[in-house]
Amino acid sequence: MRLLAYCTSQTLSNNGKLSRMKAIRVSAFGEPSVMVVEDVPDPTPGPDQVVVAVKAAGVNPVDTYIRTGNYALRPDLPYTPGSDAAGVVDLVGPQVDGVKQGDRVYLCGTVAGRAQGAYAQRALCDVSQVHALPSHVTFAEGAGVGVPYVTAWRALFDRGRAQPGETVLIHGASGAVGVAAVQMARAAGLRVVGTAGTDRGRQLAREQGAHEVFDHSAAGYEQAIAASARGRGVDLVIEMLANVNLVRDLDLLAKRGRIVIVGNRGALELNPRAIMGKDATVSGLTMWNATAAELATAHAAIVAGMERSGYRPQVGKELPLSEAPRAHEEVMKPGAFGKIALVMY
Repeated sequence: MRLLAYCTSQTLSNNGKLSRMKAIRVSAFGEPSVMVVEDVPDPTPGPDQVVVAVKAAGVNPVDTYIRTGNYALRPDLPYTPGSDAAGVVDLVGPQVDGVKQGDRVYLCGTVAGRAQGAYAQRALCDVSQVHALPSHVTFAEGAGVGVPYVTAWRALFDRGRAQPGETVLIHGASGAVGVAAVQMARAAGLRVVGTAGTDRGRQLAREQGAHEVFDHSAAGYEQAIAASARGRGVDLVIEMLANVNLVRDLDLLAKRGRIVIVGNRGALELNPRAIMGKDATVSGLTMWNATAAELATAHAAIVAGMERSGYRPQVGKELPLSEAPRAHEEVMKPGAFGKIALVMY
């Protein structure tokens, strides 16, 4: 019923005509070119809902997987992609408490779904899907909060059980999730080791708080990480590309260490004795399995972290909404650097 409301609720302009907005629409699964800008009706909030005037929308790798039609989440066509955005609350529906018109917010999902509705000039959200955006965080930065920071929080603290004083290895530390994980781990008192594939990416990881950063494209980089661990191994690994790194991760892991798989793009061959021999734990997560309670906890911690602990997304590129196809190509290229944001020029 809420999806129907999103598609059919319409706002009248001052001249009595139905008002319209620009949104990316996907009418067939496929390559990035299936995303086109269309005029669609403005949404109107119902009970416990708000309309956010979107200033920037975040582009995540999962958006590209969904667009192909080959991912576990397969929305009904046509749909508007995107889960993350930031903007200003424009309309407030009945029974809304704690959010008012004019509030700066970031959003994580819309009433259309956890991974839909953000690539648009306006987004209809349940009040539980919008969260306070501190004044010092730009809208383009705010568009990089939702999926990356919730994923990093769950990987470190829900699944990874990170503790102050431990050593965490964060693969892909220059990407959106990696940057979030570096900031969170450093603020929580962990020793942070990161990897990145470019000089620019490694510098970014250092700037965000990593104690040491290694080139994961260099031959033998894992030996350098092992040496930095002084023979003890790392307590926790946040893994962004398990099909490439998981076997190596187990070699680097300390006894009773943990590996949390955030990303994977293929199959691998693994001898389970590598896990058994260290009493290790290997777990995985996906954003879409998070419960409402887990999401509420993560967002509460993230907002506080932005206010007090230096959590702040790093934007690598800003593109206009019309260049969503290019953004989907860019986000999948090796050497990820920060966040790609679609801005509403």
